[in-house]
Amino acid sequence: MTDPRLDAHVAAIRRFNRFYTTQIGALQEGLLESAFSLAEARVLYELAQSDGAATATDIGKRLGLDAGYLSRMLRSFEERRLVQRRPSSADGRRAILTLTRKGRSAFTRLDASARAQIATMLAGHSAAEQRLLVHSMESIERVLASAEPGHADAEPPRVELRAPRPGDMGWVIERHGALYADEYGWSTNFEALVAQIVARFMHEHDPARERCWIAWNGGVRAGSIFLVKDSDTVARLRLLLVEPAARGMGVGRRLVDACLQFAADAGYQKITLWTNAVLEAARAVYESRNFRLVREERHTHFGSEQLGQDWELDLSR
Repeated sequence: MTDPRLDAHVAAIRRFNRFYTTQIGALQEGLLESAFSLAEARVLYELAQSDGAATATDIGKRLGLDAGYLSRMLRSFEERRLVQRRPSSADGRRAILTLTRKGRSAFTRLDASARAQIATMLAGHSAAEQRLLVHSMESIERVLASAEPGHADAEPPRVELRAPRPGDMGWVIERHGALYADEYGWSTNFEALVAQIVARFMHEHDPARERCWIAWNGGVRAGSIFLVKDSDTVARLRLLLVEPAARGMGVGRRLVDACLQFAADAGYQKITLWTNAVLEAARAVYESRNFRLVREERHTHFGSEQLGQDWELDLSR
């Protein structure tokens, strides 16, 4: 039995691959109007970055190239006097590969052409569009690389929490509707509920006792959360959302912590929230911040049957 959502995602990724390989000219016989294929250019790049310590085995593992194919490519490079071999001082059975002067010159021209191609591609777009493009590519890299054995992000996440700006509230509604429909199959009733909450906040909120935070990562929105007044002593946490590309970076914890600190400073004695049991990641954040489950009730508000949950945190302790 096929999964329609998975099929749609597969089709979208294949469509992007076809689009981008055309954009960068990867299908041309010679990359960037050079005498090198894309695979050959990648091998030259690896050799240029290796500081004279690369072996064929190292390059094959990094690029996932078949050993026979790589061997034929390197032999061609040697015949064209682009690459030279020398025995390893540590292990005479291993050969160290380095670029010759001719090989380094060829790589330098390729590298300059690649930089110019991307610069030209970006030149027609605003700084905001460029940031969005780069962040999206970083997100793709992070999500796909996270499944690799032993993978660890080299850089700490760059997440900023800020007050909402024009356009943010529309984004909150749209992303809640799209994400929960995609991931849990919830109906448009949920998006309508989010729209009501957001509209009420925009028209009636008290800045001294109610707040919204938008998480910002690498130039794009990564999440949201609201803290609203239930009574003079009780606040309600609402609309916690973390974009899929930002999950695992502590965004949800930071958003919840911002609510807890603001609620304490505003003089609230208790924070309540309503969620659903299926939202396991959100519930884990609430539990880690000492919220306790006080009530459960099944409902079908969003199309399918869900287990709704009320949680509370006593700030007076």
